[in-house]
Amino acid sequence: MRGPKPPLVELSHEERQGLENLVRRHSTPQQVAQRGRIILAAAAGFNNSQIARQLGLEVDTVRLWRNRWLGLQAASASLEDPSAGLALSLEEHLRDAPRPGAPARITPQQVCQIVALACKAPSESGRPISQWTSREVAEEIIQQGIVEQISPRHAARLLKRGT
Repeated sequence: MRGPKPPLVELSHEERQGLENLVRRHSTPQQVAQRGRIILAAAAGFNNSQIARQLGLEVDTVRLWRNRWLGLQAASASLEDPSAGLALSLEEHLRDAPRPGAPARITPQQVCQIVALACKAPSESGRPISQWTSREVAEEIIQQGIVEQISPRHAARLLKRGT
């Protein structure tokens, strides 16, 4: 094949065994198993195009996971104690990185309070209605000081999700 050769992936015996077990295990999420197959194929000497064809993936996906694996190996090799890099399991190395975004503003305890509020009859809160509406629940949540502000739509989503 023409073009640049991708960097070689070298696996220790423990890493190879761990990846093979991970790929075969029925409880492994399919994304993680697929990434394990990519690393195993890269260690077997296949290039990115061959791996992509073999696994039915895009070449960019194969390149991404090969480079991430090589980056993890380089990071653990630069540590004074190389075994410290293995503190994370192989499965954790192959999981998605945390997504960016703002932290949740409503705590699980507040959600529990909101659900408990919605389980009570509106008349117990002095509301002259027989059933809660999204607007009424949102107003009552704010009035009771559970949260400073919440939209009726968000209150309804929290109650629909139930968590």
